Amino acid sequence: MSPEPVDRRRVRDLTEREEKRLAGRTRESGEMYRRARSALSGGVASSYQVREPWPIYFTGGSGPRVRDVSGNEMWDFHNGFGSMIQGHAHPAIGRAIAERYGLGTHFAAPTEDAVIVAEELRRRWGLPQWRYTNSGSEATMDAIRIARAHTGRDTVLKVFGGYHGHHDTVMVSIAGDHDDIGTPDRLASLPYGAGIPPATVDLTVAVPYNDAQATERRIERLVVEGRTPACFILEPVVMNMRVVLPLDGYLEAVRDITRRHGIVLIFDEVKTGLCVAAGGGTERFGVRPDLVTLAKALGGGLPMGAIGGSDEVMSVVRDGAVYQVGTYNGNPLGTAAARANLLDVLTPEAYTHLERINQRLTDACDDVIAKYGLPAYTVGIGAKGCVTFAPAPVTDFASFHRHRDPELSRLFWLYHFNRGVYTTPNRDQEWTLSVTHDEQAVDAYAAAFEEMAAELRS
Repeated sequence: MSPEPVDRRRVRDLTEREEKRLAGRTRESGEMYRRARSALSGGVASSYQVREPWPIYFTGGSGPRVRDVSGNEMWDFHNGFGSMIQGHAHPAIGRAIAERYGLGTHFAAPTEDAVIVAEELRRRWGLPQWRYTNSGSEATMDAIRIARAHTGRDTVLKVFGGYHGHHDTVMVSIAGDHDDIGTPDRLASLPYGAGIPPATVDLTVAVPYNDAQATERRIERLVVEGRTPACFILEPVVMNMRVVLPLDGYLEAVRDITRRHGIVLIFDEVKTGLCVAAGGGTERFGVRPDLVTLAKALGGGLPMGAIGGSDEVMSVVRDGAVYQVGTYNGNPLGTAAARANLLDVLTPEAYTHLERINQRLTDACDDVIAKYGLPAYTVGIGAKGCVTFAPAPVTDFASFHRHRDPELSRLFWLYHFNRGVYTTPNRDQEWTLSVTHDEQAVDAYAAAFEEMAAELRS
């Protein structure tokens, strides 16, 4: 039997109540916002930090908790867009940073920690050659350049709805209210915001996630047009449409298709890497790409990214054909933090813990959904998960767009914040756990969800 629809008037009434409560609890953030707008464009350091009526400004965090400028202490399920799976101010990472600081923090020259981190990434991902960047956007930008140099081609293939950073090539066909995006094997290339040249947009071709047949048909058409792609960049688990898992056989099919057409397969593991398994989606699903990009959770709270690849594809870096450069690449402070993060924090025992508490949380959310007959379902994998308000599973952008429920999502975020649980603004029902989260933390998340569900059905 299908779940009963949610009363929209009830959603709006509860949202109005919770908005007023939030405004009363975050007045100091409102004051900070008024000050910040005079110096920071929009009052924030990144457009992804914007929140109406004002952003929430923070003062600190420890383990699984964070504090805002109003003194609200909350369980952190946002975790810096998934970067902080080691928890805030982890002592092992703090010691590594403190020890490194006294020895110097920047030389624009390699240190031993850069070698140690690369060796550990090689072990986890099974890709022999590595380079560093300072962010996920830099990592995907450089990976695409490497793929273009290796193949001598220009066209880039990506998933419609997938996000791969903020450089022009991949700011195409990401998200938005697109009611007509084309057919699965003829999806449109659409710029994501202003300032992206049409010529760049035309070089990027979108295909649907979880549809290998449509992807191959599009590739075959591009071959006929003389536009064989240099690469296909995708997240093994799409994280920009809530959490969307690959269907059985999809990643294997993509690996086969790209290999047959001589297309470099790039797994963008900026979000999945170190979060869904010790070796990311590559380990979890047993499919090895030609290149992988990492960032977020890698640096233990410091800005750091990496690119790993096969000997063949990375040869264009090794022989100097591609200038993969950056003054702060492999920064000693960042690599010291990453070394401690990989060797001392994100251990096999840590991943066992993450799987256990994630299962506890998804089970609890499933119980709430069943008890109150909500049109929703949960997804949990590694440290990641979400409640998706949809009557059927989301598998690609079309199904994500069809089932989007911004009203219910907004209420979910408000309910949790007002009850001491911080989730990602504008991605309200997603979560990232840390190794410091425990039963008390995940039970608090589930309790806030149940309170909301009970009031919706009352």
